[in-house]
Amino acid sequence: MEYTHLGRTGLTVSRLCLGTMNFGPHTEEDEAHRLMDTAHERGINFFDTANSYGRDPEGRLKGRTEEIIGRWFARGGGRRERTVLATKAYAEMSDWPNEGRLSALAVRKAVEASLRRLQTDHIDLYQMHHIDRDTPWEEIWQAMEVLVAQGKIIYVGSSNFAGWHIAQAQESARSRHFLGLVSEQSLYNLLDRAVELEVIPALQHYGLGLLPWSPLRSGLLGGVLRKEREGTRVRGALGYAGELLEKHRERLQAYEDFAAELGTDPADLALAWLLSRPAVTAPIIGPRTPAHLDAALRALDLTLDRKTLDRLDELFPGHRPAPEDYAW
Repeated sequence: MEYTHLGRTGLTVSRLCLGTMNFGPHTEEDEAHRLMDTAHERGINFFDTANSYGRDPEGRLKGRTEEIIGRWFARGGGRRERTVLATKAYAEMSDWPNEGRLSALAVRKAVEASLRRLQTDHIDLYQMHHIDRDTPWEEIWQAMEVLVAQGKIIYVGSSNFAGWHIAQAQESARSRHFLGLVSEQSLYNLLDRAVELEVIPALQHYGLGLLPWSPLRSGLLGGVLRKEREGTRVRGALGYAGELLEKHRERLQAYEDFAAELGTDPADLALAWLLSRPAVTAPIIGPRTPAHLDAALRALDLTLDRKTLDRLDELFPGHRPAPEDYAW
């Protein structure tokens, strides 16, 4: 396993982060526990979850994923001590007021509930799952400062923030002599490169680590067309991702053909590309079985040369930082 620091901090994390959103809805608890044990065996020390994960199609059972992780921690054997634990808050956990978003009261209630479900006394990286446009930064940072002082959280991160939200957050934190954000989770993959316009430049300026979610774009970058020909059911071919598949079918075919020319798997190529990008600390992978996890590890051994990177840019054009991307 390769390790790096999370953004500008001294915190050491694995170059792949284990995403747990499948735990509960798609991966049963026993299998999830085996998957987390396998992750540790392979050297992955960075796990990501959220307070809202685990819900069923009716939107119930929010928090179930944290409970699954908590029962795994409770088995002992150094499981909690060896894990850099990241979770998130923002989602409405019930229809009662102050059960979601980022008011000081909501944040306090959310962190206490996550600590109970996770069966731990602290959260290593506490992330805001979305920007809360109704709560001032003074209130948010005061709440986070209290939690840090109490030892209930160590670092604060964001998810799905725009570049100007990151700047706003960091300047407010600076005025309070507070560390502020150390990481940002964004949708980032070969098909979705909009964060290159303003988010990544903001992360580089303020020293935040980027944790890309959906690195394979719901499986579309994992050899979906080959699997389709083989008759393998692909979850990513359903719903909105199915619309994207039809929109980008020709491009995805060219991508899979290019991966075949290189003698590599499309999924490995997509992860290796992310690992080569500036500001990226660790793509968040969401394996449903230990075999899926082992497959993702292959990307760590794949080095992409300039010719390969240029070809990927031809297939999936990216962005220069704003404003040069669209103006002089």
